[in-house]
Amino acid sequence: MDLTLFFSQLLNGLSAGAIYASLALAIVLIWRTTGILNFAQGELALFSTYITWWLADQGISLGAAIAIAVVISFIGGALIERVIIRPFEKAPPLVIVIATLGLFLALNSLTQVIFGTDAKQLASIFPDTVWDVGGVRVEAETVGLLAVLGIECLLLWLLLQRTRVGLALRAVASNPESSRLLGIRVGSMLMVGWGLAAGLGALAGAMVVPTTQALTASSLQGVLIFAFAAAALGGFDSPLGAVVGGLIVGVTQALTIQYIEPLNDIELVVPFGIILVVLLVRPSGLFGRTSVERV
Repeated sequence: MDLTLFFSQLLNGLSAGAIYASLALAIVLIWRTTGILNFAQGELALFSTYITWWLADQGISLGAAIAIAVVISFIGGALIERVIIRPFEKAPPLVIVIATLGLFLALNSLTQVIFGTDAKQLASIFPDTVWDVGGVRVEAETVGLLAVLGIECLLLWLLLQRTRVGLALRAVASNPESSRLLGIRVGSMLMVGWGLAAGLGALAGAMVVPTTQALTASSLQGVLIFAFAAAALGGFDSPLGAVVGGLIVGVTQALTIQYIEPLNDIELVVPFGIILVVLLVRPSGLFGRTSVERV
C-alpha cells in the first residue's frame, strides 16, 4: 500500500468529515431540544450560504460576511421554530416530518427566486498554502476546517456546560415538563436551539461551497445525506457522536473512492450502508443513550 497516498486520502476525508460534523451538530442540536429530525437543515444552510455570497459580492470581507450570515441565520432559525414549527408541537411525528420536508422545498425554491439559478462563486476563507510533510500534501484548508470544527465544539461545550442558557437547554432537552415547573421558558429555549442549529449550518455552508467550486441550489443536498449518516452513526442525542461520526463518514468516503473500483455514485453507498448497519446493530448510535421505558 502506498502510505503517502493513504495519508493524503485520510486528510481529504478529515477535511470533508469536518464539514459533515458541523452540519450533523446542527441536526443533533434540534433533535436534542425538540425531538425533531429537521430534513430542511441543508436548505437552511444553503439559504445562509447565499446570504454570505451576496454580502461578499457587495464588497464586505468574507470573514465579516460569514459572521453576519451566522447572526442572520440564528435569528431566522429562531423565527422558523416560532412561526412554522411551534404550531405543530402537539402534532403526530409524521406531520412534523411533512412540515420539515415542506420547509425544505420552500427554502430551495425561495433561494432560487431571490438569488437566481446560475452558479455563484464563493472564495475560501482559508489561504491556498500547502505544506509537504514527509511527501504528504497538507493543505491549509484542511487544517482550517478541523480548527473551525474544534472551535465550534469548544464554544458549544462552554455554552452547554458553563452558562445558565446552556443549563436551561439541557434541562429542556431532558424533560420539558419538569423544566416548565421550574420556571424555565421552554419555548424560548426551543427557539435558541433552532437558532444555534441554523447558525452552525450557515458556517458549514460557507466552509463546504469553496470545496465544490460553485454555489448552486443543490450544493448542500449531498452534504446533508452524509451529515444524517454521521448523526445516525454517532447518535442523534450526542454532540460528541456527531463530530466522531462526521469524521468517520468523511474518512470512509474518501478511502472508498480511492480504493474501491470506481462506480457511479459509489460514495453514496457509504452513508446509507452506515445508517443501515447502525440501525440494525445499535439503533441509538455509537454515543447515543438507550432509553428504557416501563410498560
